[in-house]
Amino acid sequence: MASRYDDELWELVPENRLPPHDIYDWVGSLGRARHALDLGCGDGAVSPAVRADRLTLADVSAVALARAENRLPEAEAVELEPDAPLPFADGTFDLVVCTETLEHVRDLQLLLSEVRRVLEPGGRLAVTTPAHGPLIRPPDPLSPHLRFLTRRSLEALLEGMGFNVASVTRRRGGLFALASR
Repeated sequence: MASRYDDELWELVPENRLPPHDIYDWVGSLGRARHALDLGCGDGAVSPAVRADRLTLADVSAVALARAENRLPEAEAVELEPDAPLPFADGTFDLVVCTETLEHVRDLQLLLSEVRRVLEPGGRLAVTTPAHGPLIRPPDPLSPHLRFLTRRSLEALLEGMGFNVASVTRRRGGLFALASR
């Protein structure tokens, strides 16, 4: 069942928006994968940058996922249930891309344990999220962001969930992390 809340947010986002160039370029630099999962793909604005022989798009918003399917009709699209296990077999993917998603997730422990489960041994996780400093200003009370991560807290989160963190860098207000299972 799609998330009504997320559907309502996506209905406010203009269709065919362009992705941030720094995120798009970084995802494009990850190299080719055999089977990649764009987890929390939203409207698919970044999805064309994922280089894979087979690409699966997944999101909790039916509105966003329909837009992503229009951008990439050759990709498989899977609607996710919020706060539920991922509907994929163990070790299905060699790359999971998760751009601008972690900050919206209520149960990060579940999500990241599921990502580990669906990644094959040695598979890679590529994450982007907004960067916050150690002292965070009070957020906008209407913001859909539930999490506020620093470079240090993102690295600790990924390591604590059993990932081998290769890098966490900060650029233009964003965090870019690459880790492996």
